[in-house]
Amino acid sequence: MLNKKIAFIGPGVMAEAMIAGLLHKKLAKPENIIASGPREERGVDLNKKYKIKTTVDNASAAAQADVVVLSVKPQRLSEVMKGLYKIKPEALILSIVAGASIQKIGKTLKHQAVIRSMPNTPGQIGEGITVWTASSKTSAEQREMARQILGALGDEVFVEDESYLDMATALSGTGPAYVFLFTEALIDAGVHLGFPRRIAEQLVLQTIKGSVAYYHHAERHPATLRNQVTSPGGTSAEALYYLEKAGFRTAISRAIWAAYQRSLELGKEKPGHVPEEHIEEPE
Repeated sequence: MLNKKIAFIGPGVMAEAMIAGLLHKKLAKPENIIASGPREERGVDLNKKYKIKTTVDNASAAAQADVVVLSVKPQRLSEVMKGLYKIKPEALILSIVAGASIQKIGKTLKHQAVIRSMPNTPGQIGEGITVWTASSKTSAEQREMARQILGALGDEVFVEDESYLDMATALSGTGPAYVFLFTEALIDAGVHLGFPRRIAEQLVLQTIKGSVAYYHHAERHPATLRNQVTSPGGTSAEALYYLEKAGFRTAISRAIWAAYQRSLELGKEKPGHVPEEHIEEPE
Protein backbone atom coordinates (compact mmCIF):
# COMPACT_ATOMS: atom_id res chain seq x y z
CA MET A 1 0.00 0.00 0.00
CA LEU A 2 2.80 2.46 0.83
CA ASN A 3 3.98 2.45 -2.78
CA LYS A 4 0.51 2.71 -4.32
CA LYS A 5 -0.67 6.01 -5.73
CA ILE A 6 -4.21 6.92 -4.70
CA ALA A 7 -6.37 9.54 -6.40
CA PHE A 8 -9.48 10.95 -4.75
CA ILE A 9 -11.92 12.32 -7.31
CA GLY A 10 -14.01 14.62 -5.17
CA PRO A 11 -12.17 15.99 -2.09
CA GLY A 12 -15.17 16.14 0.25
CA VAL A 13 -15.64 15.22 3.88
CA MET A 14 -15.49 11.43 3.45
CA ALA A 15 -12.51 11.68 1.10
CA GLU A 16 -10.69 13.74 3.73
CA ALA A 17 -11.61 11.16 6.39
CA MET A 18 -10.09 8.41 4.23
CA ILE A 19 -6.97 10.47 3.58
CA ALA A 20 -6.52 11.20 7.29
CA GLY A 21 -7.08 7.53 8.18
CA LEU A 22 -4.62 6.26 5.59
CA LEU A 23 -1.92 8.65 6.77
CA HIS A 24 -2.62 8.02 10.46
CA LYS A 25 -2.33 4.25 9.99
CA LYS A 26 0.72 4.70 7.76
CA LEU A 27 -0.95 2.89 4.88
CA ALA A 28 0.00 5.60 2.39
CA LYS A 29 2.57 8.36 1.96
CA PRO A 30 1.40 11.96 1.47
CA GLU A 31 3.34 12.23 -1.79
CA ASN A 32 1.41 9.23 -3.18
CA ILE A 33 -2.02 10.77 -2.54
CA ILE A 34 -3.67 13.28 -4.86
CA ALA A 35 -7.07 14.89 -4.38
CA SER A 36 -8.90 16.43 -7.31
CA GLY A 37 -11.83 18.82 -7.24
CA PRO A 38 -13.14 22.01 -8.86
CA ARG A 39 -12.27 24.36 -5.97
CA GLU A 40 -8.61 25.35 -5.73
CA GLU A 41 -9.05 26.66 -2.20
CA ARG A 42 -10.17 23.22 -1.04
CA GLY A 43 -7.01 21.74 -2.51
CA VAL A 44 -4.88 24.35 -0.73
CA ASP A 45 -6.57 23.47 2.56
CA LEU A 46 -5.93 19.73 2.14
CA ASN A 47 -2.33 20.35 1.13
CA LYS A 48 -1.72 22.40 4.26
CA LYS A 49 -3.30 19.78 6.49
CA TYR A 50 -1.88 16.59 5.01
CA LYS A 51 0.92 17.62 2.60
CA ILE A 52 -0.79 15.69 -0.20
CA LYS A 53 -0.90 16.68 -3.86
CA THR A 54 -3.97 18.43 -5.21
CA THR A 55 -5.29 19.42 -8.60
CA VAL A 56 -8.42 20.60 -10.39
CA ASP A 57 -7.79 18.20 -13.29
CA ASN A 58 -9.62 14.92 -12.64
CA ALA A 59 -8.23 13.21 -15.73
CA SER A 60 -4.58 13.80 -14.82
CA ALA A 61 -5.17 12.77 -11.19
CA ALA A 62 -6.78 9.49 -12.25
CA ALA A 63 -4.12 8.79 -14.88
CA GLN A 64 -1.39 8.60 -12.23
CA ALA A 65 -3.24 6.38 -9.79
CA ASP A 66 -3.14 2.72 -8.84
CA VAL A 67 -6.39 3.29 -6.92
CA VAL A 68 -9.02 5.79 -8.08
CA VAL A 69 -11.51 6.69 -5.34
CA LEU A 70 -14.80 8.09 -6.62
CA SER A 71 -16.01 10.36 -3.83
CA VAL A 72 -18.33 12.86 -5.53
CA LYS A 73 -22.02 13.55 -4.95
CA PRO A 74 -24.33 11.00 -6.64
CA GLN A 75 -25.87 13.68 -8.82
CA ARG A 76 -22.42 14.65 -10.13
CA LEU A 77 -21.07 11.18 -10.82
CA SER A 78 -22.17 10.74 -14.43
CA GLU A 79 -20.71 14.07 -15.48
CA VAL A 80 -17.48 13.50 -13.57
CA MET A 81 -16.96 10.03 -15.04
CA LYS A 82 -17.07 11.50 -18.56
CA GLY A 83 -13.77 13.21 -17.78
CA LEU A 84 -12.02 10.11 -16.45
CA TYR A 85 -10.65 8.69 -19.67
CA LYS A 86 -7.02 8.02 -18.70
CA ILE A 87 -7.35 5.42 -15.95
CA LYS A 88 -4.68 2.73 -16.08
CA PRO A 89 -6.07 -0.69 -17.11
CA GLU A 90 -4.58 -2.33 -14.02
CA ALA A 91 -5.91 0.33 -11.61
CA LEU A 92 -8.60 -0.31 -9.01
CA ILE A 93 -11.69 1.91 -8.93
CA LEU A 94 -13.18 2.30 -5.45
CA SER A 95 -16.53 4.10 -5.21
CA ILE A 96 -18.17 5.54 -2.09
CA VAL A 97 -20.99 7.10 -4.14
CA ALA A 98 -24.50 6.27 -2.92
CA GLY A 99 -26.66 4.41 -5.42
CA ALA A 100 -23.97 3.96 -8.08
CA SER A 101 -23.83 0.32 -9.16
CA ILE A 102 -20.70 -1.57 -10.17
CA GLN A 103 -22.26 -2.14 -13.59
CA LYS A 104 -22.87 1.58 -14.14
CA ILE A 105 -19.35 2.56 -13.08
CA GLY A 106 -17.66 -0.24 -14.99
CA LYS A 107 -19.65 0.34 -18.16
CA THR A 108 -19.16 4.12 -18.15
CA LEU A 109 -15.44 3.96 -17.44
CA LYS A 110 -14.89 0.80 -19.49
CA HIS A 111 -13.14 -0.71 -16.50
CA GLN A 112 -13.59 -4.11 -14.86
CA ALA A 113 -11.91 -3.85 -11.44
CA VAL A 114 -14.50 -1.94 -9.40
CA ILE A 115 -15.20 -1.83 -5.66
CA ARG A 116 -18.47 -0.34 -4.43
CA SER A 117 -18.72 0.74 -0.80
CA MET A 118 -20.90 2.66 1.62
CA PRO A 119 -19.11 4.26 4.60
CA ASN A 120 -20.72 6.52 7.19
CA THR A 121 -19.78 9.79 8.86
CA PRO A 122 -18.24 8.37 12.09
CA GLY A 123 -15.47 7.24 9.74
CA GLN A 124 -14.18 10.80 10.11
CA ILE A 125 -12.86 9.82 13.56
CA GLY A 126 -12.08 6.19 12.71
CA GLU A 127 -15.31 4.91 14.29
CA GLY A 128 -17.32 4.26 11.13
CA ILE A 129 -18.52 1.11 9.48
CA THR A 130 -18.34 0.46 5.75
CA VAL A 131 -20.18 -2.19 3.76
CA TRP A 132 -18.49 -3.07 0.48
CA THR A 133 -18.48 -5.49 -2.43
CA ALA A 134 -16.32 -6.11 -5.48
CA SER A 135 -16.73 -6.96 -9.13
CA SER A 136 -15.72 -10.45 -10.19
CA LYS A 137 -12.72 -9.03 -12.05
CA THR A 138 -10.99 -7.60 -8.97
CA SER A 139 -7.92 -9.52 -7.88
CA ALA A 140 -7.20 -10.77 -4.35
CA GLU A 141 -4.56 -8.05 -4.04
CA GLN A 142 -7.03 -5.34 -5.08
CA ARG A 143 -9.61 -6.58 -2.58
CA GLU A 144 -7.02 -6.48 0.16
CA MET A 145 -6.11 -2.92 -0.83
CA ALA A 146 -9.78 -1.96 -0.64
CA ARG A 147 -10.08 -3.62 2.76
CA GLN A 148 -7.14 -1.62 4.11
CA ILE A 149 -8.35 1.67 2.65
CA LEU A 150 -11.88 1.24 3.98
CA GLY A 151 -10.54 -0.08 7.28
CA ALA A 152 -8.90 3.31 7.78
CA LEU A 153 -12.43 4.60 8.48
CA GLY A 154 -13.23 1.98 11.13
CA ASP A 155 -14.92 -1.41 10.75
CA GLU A 156 -15.61 -2.87 7.32
CA VAL A 157 -17.95 -5.63 6.18
CA PHE A 158 -17.57 -7.41 2.84
CA VAL A 159 -20.73 -8.77 1.17
CA GLU A 160 -21.05 -10.89 -1.95
CA ASP A 161 -24.48 -9.53 -2.92
CA GLU A 162 -24.36 -5.97 -4.27
CA SER A 163 -28.02 -5.39 -3.37
CA TYR A 164 -26.91 -5.11 0.26
CA LEU A 165 -25.18 -1.82 -0.59
CA ASP A 166 -28.46 0.04 -1.09
CA MET A 167 -29.73 -1.50 2.14
CA ALA A 168 -26.58 -0.41 3.96
CA THR A 169 -26.99 3.10 2.56
CA ALA A 170 -30.39 3.30 4.24
CA LEU A 171 -29.37 1.65 7.52
CA SER A 172 -25.75 2.44 8.43
CA GLY A 173 -24.91 5.07 5.80
CA THR A 174 -27.85 7.27 6.75
CA GLY A 175 -28.01 5.88 10.30
CA PRO A 176 -26.04 8.66 12.02
CA ALA A 177 -28.72 11.15 10.93
CA TYR A 178 -31.37 9.11 12.77
CA VAL A 179 -29.19 8.92 15.87
CA PHE A 180 -28.49 12.67 15.83
CA LEU A 181 -32.19 13.48 15.41
CA PHE A 182 -33.09 11.16 18.32
CA THR A 183 -30.33 12.75 20.41
CA GLU A 184 -31.58 16.23 19.56
CA ALA A 185 -35.15 15.28 20.50
CA LEU A 186 -34.05 13.91 23.88
CA ILE A 187 -32.00 17.03 24.65
CA ASP A 188 -34.87 19.33 23.68
CA ALA A 189 -37.21 17.29 25.88
CA GLY A 190 -34.80 17.74 28.78
CA VAL A 191 -34.74 21.49 28.22
CA HIS A 192 -38.54 21.49 28.07
CA LEU A 193 -38.60 19.78 31.47
CA GLY A 194 -36.44 22.58 32.88
CA PHE A 195 -32.83 21.42 32.63
CA PRO A 196 -30.18 23.88 31.40
CA ARG A 197 -29.19 22.78 27.90
CA ARG A 198 -25.62 21.86 28.86
CA ILE A 199 -26.88 19.52 31.59
CA ALA A 200 -29.52 18.03 29.28
CA GLU A 201 -26.80 17.39 26.69
CA GLN A 202 -24.54 15.75 29.27
CA LEU A 203 -27.32 13.50 30.56
CA VAL A 204 -28.45 12.42 27.09
CA LEU A 205 -25.02 11.86 25.54
CA GLN A 206 -23.73 9.80 28.45
CA THR A 207 -26.99 7.83 28.54
CA ILE A 208 -26.60 6.94 24.85
CA LYS A 209 -22.88 6.19 25.20
CA GLY A 210 -23.43 4.11 28.33
CA SER A 211 -26.34 2.20 26.84
CA VAL A 212 -24.29 1.18 23.79
CA ALA A 213 -21.37 0.15 26.02
CA TYR A 214 -23.71 -1.86 28.26
CA TYR A 215 -25.27 -3.54 25.22
CA HIS A 216 -21.81 -4.72 24.10
CA HIS A 217 -20.96 -5.86 27.64
CA ALA A 218 -24.20 -7.70 28.30
CA GLU A 219 -24.34 -9.44 24.89
CA ARG A 220 -28.11 -9.82 25.12
CA HIS A 221 -30.97 -9.01 22.77
CA PRO A 222 -32.04 -5.33 22.95
CA ALA A 223 -35.56 -6.41 23.94
CA THR A 224 -34.15 -8.23 26.98
CA LEU A 225 -32.20 -5.17 28.06
CA ARG A 226 -35.24 -2.95 27.53
CA ASN A 227 -37.36 -5.26 29.67
CA GLN A 228 -34.78 -5.06 32.46
CA VAL A 229 -35.37 -1.32 32.84
CA THR A 230 -39.14 -1.48 32.36
CA SER A 231 -40.79 -2.07 35.73
CA PRO A 232 -44.53 -2.87 35.72
CA GLY A 233 -46.47 0.35 36.04
CA GLY A 234 -43.27 2.39 36.20
CA THR A 235 -41.97 5.44 34.37
CA SER A 236 -40.28 3.45 31.58
CA ALA A 237 -43.44 1.48 30.92
CA GLU A 238 -45.44 4.68 30.69
CA ALA A 239 -42.96 6.33 28.32
CA LEU A 240 -42.66 3.26 26.09
CA TYR A 241 -46.44 2.99 25.90
CA TYR A 242 -46.63 6.48 24.41
CA LEU A 243 -43.77 5.79 21.99
CA GLU A 244 -45.52 2.67 20.72
CA LYS A 245 -48.85 4.50 20.55
CA ALA A 246 -47.20 7.23 18.46
CA GLY A 247 -45.88 4.65 16.01
CA PHE A 248 -42.20 4.97 16.96
CA ARG A 249 -41.12 1.64 15.44
CA THR A 250 -43.22 2.14 12.32
CA ALA A 251 -41.82 5.63 11.75
CA ILE A 252 -38.25 4.33 11.94
CA SER A 253 -39.03 1.41 9.64
CA ARG A 254 -40.73 3.63 7.06
CA ALA A 255 -37.90 6.18 7.21
CA ILE A 256 -35.28 3.52 6.49
CA TRP A 257 -37.43 2.04 3.74
CA ALA A 258 -37.77 5.52 2.18
CA ALA A 259 -33.98 5.98 2.33
CA TYR A 260 -33.55 2.58 0.67
CA GLN A 261 -35.93 3.54 -2.13
CA ARG A 262 -34.07 6.83 -2.56
CA SER A 263 -30.78 4.96 -2.90
CA LEU A 264 -32.29 2.81 -5.63
CA GLU A 265 -33.64 5.95 -7.29
CA LEU A 266 -30.22 7.61 -7.26
CA GLY A 267 -28.84 4.58 -9.07
CA LYS A 268 -31.44 5.02 -11.79
CA GLU A 269 -30.80 8.78 -11.96
CA LYS A 270 -34.44 9.73 -11.62
CA PRO A 271 -34.82 13.34 -10.45
CA GLY A 272 -36.62 14.28 -7.28
CA HIS A 273 -37.74 12.32 -4.25
CA VAL A 274 -40.18 9.44 -4.00
CA PRO A 275 -43.52 10.82 -2.76
CA GLU A 276 -44.62 9.15 0.47
CA GLU A 277 -47.73 7.69 -1.10
CA HIS A 278 -45.53 5.87 -3.60
CA ILE A 279 -43.26 4.27 -1.00
CA GLU A 280 -43.89 0.57 -1.04
CA GLU A 281 -43.75 -1.21 2.29
CA PRO A 282 -41.77 -4.48 2.51
CA GLU A 283 -44.01 -7.52 2.72
